[in-house]
Amino acid sequence: MTAPARATSVAREPRFAHLLRSEWIKFSSLPSLYLTLIAIAVVGFGGSMFLAIGLKSSVPPSTFNIQTTMGEVTMPTVLIGQIMAGVIGVLCIGSEYSSGTIAATLLAAPTRLRALLAKAVLLFVVLTATGLVTVTLAWAASYPFYAEFGLQAAFGPQVFSSLFGAAGYLGLCGVFGLGLGALLRSTTAGACVVFFATMLGPILSTYLPYGVVSRVVRLLLIGNAGDAMARVPLPDAPFLSLWDGHINPAAGWLLAAFTASLALACGAVALLRRDA
Repeated sequence: MTAPARATSVAREPRFAHLLRSEWIKFSSLPSLYLTLIAIAVVGFGGSMFLAIGLKSSVPPSTFNIQTTMGEVTMPTVLIGQIMAGVIGVLCIGSEYSSGTIAATLLAAPTRLRALLAKAVLLFVVLTATGLVTVTLAWAASYPFYAEFGLQAAFGPQVFSSLFGAAGYLGLCGVFGLGLGALLRSTTAGACVVFFATMLGPILSTYLPYGVVSRVVRLLLIGNAGDAMARVPLPDAPFLSLWDGHINPAAGWLLAAFTASLALACGAVALLRRDA
């Protein structure tokens, strides 16, 4: 008499699409994240409209400059949205550490890196989409106000580059915040670093003694790279200049992507080496 054969099954890790769906469910279940996305849209759109409406009471430029016009259209979204986007990234994983649900997340994806990558992809897509809708609506709604003074920026490659650059920067800020959250495991500490890297650091770097160190620090801060991403490129301007601090939009993309990737890599190393 032979013993019955036992059915063996090998547990498989969930597909990446399933991880994305799981992350979306967790993302959409946090009201604070939804409210922050709405705040990005309201502040970005409202700030751009405030500047456009204020043209009548101020002294508008006498000649058209697409760099100035697009700068005013995208500035509110970039200036305030970068902080909010970074904080969303921190909360995306920091809230799991504080609630203890990170253990369930890592149990579903034992390799850990796939779970972190799923969060990064979701954050980049959601924040970039939010930013793109915000700046596009801001451009369209403010167009008549600028047209009254002959300062309107007609849609074309330069306008699209500026709008998509501002939106993409918010997505990269989310990835940057996610990396910090995984590294620091603290929403408060992560939010403080985001604020410094995006807004406070670029301001303070202008007060550093002029030299190689101050120029390098200025180039490495993600806030300066994001500002360049949302600008319209100047004709005949260099790709990247260390001494005068000029950053071409394409160089801004590279610098911001590098900073976000570095933060995510540091967070990944911490996630692999530490217990949940």
